[in-house]
Amino acid sequence: MEGENEVKLHGMWASTYSKRVELALKVKGIPYEYIEEDLRNKSPLLLQYNPVYKKVPVLVHNGKPIAESYIILEYIDETWQNGPRLLPQDPYQRAQIRFWASFIQQQLFGSFYKLISSNGEEQEKAVEEVFEKMNVLEKGMKELLPEGVPEVDGNNFGVLDILVTATFGTYKAQEEVFGLKVLDPEKYPLLFSWVQKLNEIPLVKGVLPPHDKLVALLQFIKQNGLKPSS
Repeated sequence: MEGENEVKLHGMWASTYSKRVELALKVKGIPYEYIEEDLRNKSPLLLQYNPVYKKVPVLVHNGKPIAESYIILEYIDETWQNGPRLLPQDPYQRAQIRFWASFIQQQLFGSFYKLISSNGEEQEKAVEEVFEKMNVLEKGMKELLPEGVPEVDGNNFGVLDILVTATFGTYKAQEEVFGLKVLDPEKYPLLFSWVQKLNEIPLVKGVLPPHDKLVALLQFIKQNGLKPSS
């Protein structure tokens, strides 16, 4: 990985934001060096590359850092155009995908973080908020995909597939720790079907964090009332 296509990724094994970028790189078939960051003791390079937010992920392409996961996804898609496209070419379709990508990032992720880092009455409110946002997403995806979720593989894996995988791919660990049905197939049949298809793809299996290790981390966060790092 020398020369004009030197790619490095600073990430953290359990970060859903890091997993987005890992998935995109693998879908595109881009060789890269992965650098695991200890978020309790961030490396000087991470702080140098992302001095504003001081968070993972950071993609370093030929020595130039790019921060913020969704910005990185678009950068990857625009820079490496010879592989599968993460966003559609049609401007209207691309705008629709970006709208729902924004909803997942700004609305749904925020609700999940409240759920993970809260207790008692505050957590009960967070659960209601999560389910409310998931209802909106389920309805929106049914309108966006009127014929249902298409068959997905490494050749047609797009931005929404990446975000859905990063958000729900480890739902069984979330359900085990929080004792609630996060991805109910009766309430969210399209999302449930989508996640089942995604989780069967070898590329996805190779990126998602180990179940037991993630359960232990989520239990630690829950017990200590910590805010998940990203």
